[in-house]
Amino acid sequence: MLGHFGFSYVGMLYLLMLFLPNIIWIKNKPQGYTSEGENRILGIFENTGQVLAVCAAVIFSDFNIRPEFPWILWLIISFVFMLMYELYWVRYFRSPKTLSDFYSSFAGIPVAGAALPVIAFFLLGIYGKNIWMLLAAVILGIGHIGIHLEHRKGIGIKR
Repeated sequence: MLGHFGFSYVGMLYLLMLFLPNIIWIKNKPQGYTSEGENRILGIFENTGQVLAVCAAVIFSDFNIRPEFPWILWLIISFVFMLMYELYWVRYFRSPKTLSDFYSSFAGIPVAGAALPVIAFFLLGIYGKNIWMLLAAVILGIGHIGIHLEHRKGIGIKR
């Protein structure tokens, strides 16, 4: 449950799936986007969770593929959430790129750009039986999802 040190190619794949759309987003931010005025406590949770999740994803070999039933199902479900995250970004990049587009739901999941990767990394932690990834995902979720919910509320998007 504490984790086995070693490189995780699955963790690296997840990080690529996470970072590539975010790099593209830098030049495709919605008009009016700003991070000014964000809740500092949520920001601390978000930043701490990001660092912990990135580190855990690559330094623990627990996330590499091992076809143990039923544990492999957790990996499959986790990967489905990462694929949904990629589809969320495809939809965003094809949209007019408004704040409403950015903070939108996808497949019934609110603030999908924040929630989908958090869910995926939490499920990856279950698959890997890795407490560090589970904690990282919870900490990240509190901050990242919390900030997105505040932004969504600020622009008047209802559930």
